[in-house]
Amino acid sequence: MRKNRILETERLYLREMTQDDFPFLCNILQDEETMYAYEGAFTDAEAQEWMDRQLGRYQKWGFGLWAVILKETEEMIGQCGLTMQPWKEKEVLEIGYLLNRSHWHKGYAIEAAKACKQYAFAVLKADEVCSIIRDTNKASQTVAERNGMTVADTWTKHYRGVNMPHFRYVSGR
Repeated sequence: MRKNRILETERLYLREMTQDDFPFLCNILQDEETMYAYEGAFTDAEAQEWMDRQLGRYQKWGFGLWAVILKETEEMIGQCGLTMQPWKEKEVLEIGYLLNRSHWHKGYAIEAAKACKQYAFAVLKADEVCSIIRDTNKASQTVAERNGMTVADTWTKHYRGVNMPHFRYVSGR
């Protein structure tokens, strides 16, 4: 597995997901509490669409949301990575993160997000990176702030039949 590592931190490594990771991904995407910012848990079909979108991003961009693996146990505890996301009239480079609820409040999200920010600037040579976060998602907002990001603007997205205000947290080089 070592050769598939994209990023490594003190306690984690990030690698591309494969279809073999689908059951672990479902543990995250099909948990009501974890998915509150998305208006609830995903169906099997929605989870597969999510997986397919990541696999497609790897092919198109060379990056996407990666599996977050806890080194100590080799367990997939979440996903974190970089994606191109629509924001108003443009596409922006975003750091996204979503962890299994059993691993919340242990510092894993910020550890992975910081590594992704460094990767965006060092490897992708990005001038700016952001995190797009729903206004009700205080935990993710805290991660963005701890990652040196500040709110640049807001926008209301329409998703699953709901208008969802979002903040765009931004950091430059």
